[in-house]
Amino acid sequence: MTRTRRQALGQHFLIDGELADRIVEAVGATGADLVCEIGAGPGILTERLVARAGRLVALEIDPALLRRLSTRAVTRAALDVRLADARVFPYETLAELRPEPTGRVLVVGNLPYAASKAILLRLFEARARLDVLTLMLQREVAERLTAAPGGRVYGALSVLWQVWAELALLERVPPEAFHPAPAVESAVIQVRFRASPRPLLADAERFARVVKAAFAQRRKTLANALRARYPAPMVTTALERAGIDGGRRAESLDLDEFARIARFLGGPAVA
Repeated sequence: MTRTRRQALGQHFLIDGELADRIVEAVGATGADLVCEIGAGPGILTERLVARAGRLVALEIDPALLRRLSTRAVTRAALDVRLADARVFPYETLAELRPEPTGRVLVVGNLPYAASKAILLRLFEARARLDVLTLMLQREVAERLTAAPGGRVYGALSVLWQVWAELALLERVPPEAFHPAPAVESAVIQVRFRASPRPLLADAERFARVVKAAFAQRRKTLANALRARYPAPMVTTALERAGIDGGRRAESLDLDEFARIARFLGGPAVA
């Protein structure tokens, strides 16, 4: 991997100290917790996190920055620095490293814009073994994740994450909070994963297929969007049984309404 590519993935914008303090305070780590920092970079968050966490696993994709961080690890027993790609890291294994069995697995990081989609997907896949994420993202991505029904940014990403977690947008971050200043605004969000989905789902994979189908063609009515993926009679029957008007659009539905549709819309979608 070239250095230019590593820098794009690492997104080494320096954040100011006050913002770093607020992020660490939001993480709320204790001596019983395992914290995983994504993209440790120059160590601005690392130094603050290691003072609170029982153990800190710091991931960095840039070997040069890793070497600098590793010199600190020698004098920090709680610091575990690793050369790793956060897009494919096995986050499921972190629970085994908790200092205490009752401790939590907390993930924190300023996600690189170019890799945020892949990292979020990997974290979502590992959700059963993670407790809380505190992440800085591009503002548009943060707003899509936390959006409420009815808005233009509410979509499949919002629904699928909110079924499995409580999400909160903690603060919006202007470009001048970084050095050098990026071209976009950022935001800090917190994600608290649940042990089971809310509402309860009869079939989680079917639910995901239905949600993605509903939002695949946002300009169409709900019924027409679903008919592009499912047989028309099946869609009509499912909407009637769920008590939902097919003339609505996907962005107007809440989580419970999507769950009702998925309950009655059986069978695989049409490829």
